[in-house]
Amino acid sequence: MSRNDPAVIDRLMTQPGRWAVVGLTGNTARTAHPVAARIRDDLGMTIVPVNPKGEAVHGEPGFRTLAEVPQPVDVVDCFVNSRRVGAVVDQAVAAGAKAVWLQLGVVDHDAAARAAAAGLDVVMDTCPLIELRARLQRGWTLDPRRTPPLAPPA
Repeated sequence: MSRNDPAVIDRLMTQPGRWAVVGLTGNTARTAHPVAARIRDDLGMTIVPVNPKGEAVHGEPGFRTLAEVPQPVDVVDCFVNSRRVGAVVDQAVAAGAKAVWLQLGVVDHDAAARAAAAGLDVVMDTCPLIELRARLQRGWTLDPRRTPPLAPPA
């Protein structure tokens, strides 16, 4: 696992955001499908599916590329393998995203450095659900009266 800044993860998970989920398709057997649903349902984020067919997922319209996604995009969540993620990170920079999140097992230090140099927040080799579970175990709460609902201990 790569070293990530917990403050960056906390901010990304607690501020309202629009998450473009690259690799999210209607295939329910793929990890991106349930993770994106929980990013939307548990964290209260807006999700935007990005996949080669531009397929709608979870009732949200899909897009074939990040360049097609209407702005703004806060987080580009990358469900692509490490060999392909560099191109996605470069597209995220070009699209004006504020952050890239490389999912568990997705590691590209050069791409992460390019994103950071361009001013994007970078999270690599972890999943928002792993980070959510860790925070809930430390006393954070999911408060449905908040948007987003994740809140640190009082």
